[in-house]
Amino acid sequence: MERVRGFEVAKGFEQAGINMPVRKTKYSAGYDVEAAEDCVVPAFKAGQAPTLVKTGIKAYMPEDEYLMLCNRSSNPKKKGLVLSNGVGIVDGDYYGNPDNDGLIMYAFYNFFAEDVQIKKGDVIGQVIFSKYFKVDNDNAEGIRTGGF
Repeated sequence: MERVRGFEVAKGFEQAGINMPVRKTKYSAGYDVEAAEDCVVPAFKAGQAPTLVKTGIKAYMPEDEYLMLCNRSSNPKKKGLVLSNGVGIVDGDYYGNPDNDGLIMYAFYNFFAEDVQIKKGDVIGQVIFSKYFKVDNDNAEGIRTGGF
């Protein structure tokens, strides 16, 4: 079978019992993503950096696609968790990059007054594959060397 798009365990997580993202229903656009390890997202304080929650996965896709990282719809109300960048974008050339092998992470802020515990296996968000388009005379030739 030819590989077109999908998920793999990222380097460093081979023995961590990572579950691949799955769609839960027939008409779901998104694949549910789990946390790869226990972590704490601290209550927000001005000036603090977002907490990067590791998923233990990486994604491969055709060169004209990207992966959109979306928050779980219940996270803001139930856990006070919001994505620091609103929506995350994973480009196809992030896969296998030398800095972190393309490890997908969610950047969360917690706007509740108390810290939020995330356990390994908790569903933290969903990912959606989508196509993108280039403008006429696009000349992008750069090569990715890292990212988060």
